[in-house]
Amino acid sequence: MSTDSIVPNTPLPTLDNLNASVPADLDAKAVAKAWFASFAQAAEAHDAQALSALFVQDAFFRDMLALTWDFRTFSGLAQITQFFADRLAIAQPTKFVLRDDAYLGLQRPYPDLAWINMMFDFETAAGIASGIARLVPTPNGEWKAHTVYTNLEDLKGFPEKIGPLRNQAPNHGKWEAERKSEREFVDRQPVVLIVGGGQSGLDVAARLKALEVPTLVVEKNKRIGDNWRNRYDALCLHDPVWYDHMPYLPFPPTWPVYTPAVKLANWLESYAEALELNVWTSSEVISVVQEGPDTWKATIKRGDGSERSFTVKHIVFATGLGSNDGSFPQYPGMDVFKGQVLHSSRHKNATDHLGKKVVVVGACTSAHDICQDYYEHGVDVTMYQRSSTYIMSTKAGWEVIMQGVYSEGGMPTDIADRFNASFPHHMGVGLAQRSVKRIAELDKDILDGLRKRGFLLNDGILGTGFGLLAWSRAGGYYLDTGASKLIADGKIKLKNGTQIARFSETGLVFEDGSELPADVVVFATGLGERRAPLKRVLGEEVEKQLKPVWGLDAEGEINGVWRDLGVKGLWSMMGNLALCRFHSKHVALQIKAMEEGVFGERYSRAG
Repeated sequence: MSTDSIVPNTPLPTLDNLNASVPADLDAKAVAKAWFASFAQAAEAHDAQALSALFVQDAFFRDMLALTWDFRTFSGLAQITQFFADRLAIAQPTKFVLRDDAYLGLQRPYPDLAWINMMFDFETAAGIASGIARLVPTPNGEWKAHTVYTNLEDLKGFPEKIGPLRNQAPNHGKWEAERKSEREFVDRQPVVLIVGGGQSGLDVAARLKALEVPTLVVEKNKRIGDNWRNRYDALCLHDPVWYDHMPYLPFPPTWPVYTPAVKLANWLESYAEALELNVWTSSEVISVVQEGPDTWKATIKRGDGSERSFTVKHIVFATGLGSNDGSFPQYPGMDVFKGQVLHSSRHKNATDHLGKKVVVVGACTSAHDICQDYYEHGVDVTMYQRSSTYIMSTKAGWEVIMQGVYSEGGMPTDIADRFNASFPHHMGVGLAQRSVKRIAELDKDILDGLRKRGFLLNDGILGTGFGLLAWSRAGGYYLDTGASKLIADGKIKLKNGTQIARFSETGLVFEDGSELPADVVVFATGLGERRAPLKRVLGEEVEKQLKPVWGLDAEGEINGVWRDLGVKGLWSMMGNLALCRFHSKHVALQIKAMEEGVFGERYSRAG
């Protein structure tokens, strides 16, 4: 089911829609404290009716593990009331404490939008949790919750071994031998096997190490970071550094705002060393067989040709958003084409094709980066755009979207992560639509230039920009860092408006009869099926039992990632650096809770 077909009509709680106003003499903190006292009392009494009376009719309640042991979003008062009735007595929330800090008070994101924001802490039967609530005014002057978000932070009795709980014993001359023994699993078995040593695998490994869960990371490349180091040389992150920090070890304040791929690769390598993560490089998981209901036998082939098998409880697939196997669409005539055809994942440097005519098939991030690199090296390059693309400049976009949250001098990263997660995806549609319009105003010159050149633009799914595109397709957009002006100025040539019919000896022939000469064709067309890496290791029978990976479900939660994948002991971990930082702890907490026997039952009633 496509994302746009399941996103419900969720109007923003504007003052007009609420038929309400904000009193000039409002004491926001007093209102928040009074509402929170009633909320805490009803929650601790497991009184679903009293609790739901504190919410407006079209409210949202989003929970990550704290009350449901899953990622769930309930929309509308009927669903929320049912959720309360089903889960309060089981989760046993208690010890509610309102945070009296800078984030408590009235917020006015737009003139017609107003809410009282608050953060709070509480406990459940198994864990320590946090929450964020937003109250909106009602016609009779009361303030009620429009959005509440709850998140599991830690497990009772099993804290992370960080800060004052870190190892405090001196180590005189034994550390190196102990590290080697730990890394090689000389006299023990790992509980968790992580397939892939990119940021997602390393983040989960770091979280599990802090929770004292023996973990091994298997990375097929020669060095940690090669998944970034071996891609095209022009690759650079389009997310700012303050959005990208990793668990326990943030980037230093001297770090550039936009990280070059090779610099990030070196950081990942040093991160694994600094945090003492158990990583086997030049190694590959060649088979996984289920031995019992709770165990998997994994066989690993190492760089020296030797094999080692472990019986593990959990396998985390941290293999990225696609198969990345270099495959590309097939067209008639490829066998007679005299030039070179390759996928963007196999492209390295523009200097490989000096003096050639290059066509890049695709019009999203990789395609733009590669075209810009070719142009800057004097290569004749044409971008072939198959369908429209959402374009947003990083300068205007991040100023609108991230300012005050993920920004220089903004919120602490852990607060920003929770603040960001506290907007359910469906509830956030209206906010995203407003942001997209504002960004388009700021980007008017570049967007007008692209239109004049004939570049096909869109404003994303339901006008939400790159947001729902990322959640549904993990692509379909370009966050502009310079290539758009090159296209608008004609320095990167453009071809679109017709589909490829076939290859000829000398280039591409299109359905309208036009031709495009080429010596090299680079397909920047995505990274393939997301479950392909899992299928290669697990086999077809197990792979068939897995839930979809990525894309939004009917509640607006991500399918199969960071949560139940459909088969016990199997997990999927992926995402950009920010998502991996935040959700790696969710994966680790679920695994730790299962291993310690405190994991509850996932709440499965359909919303």
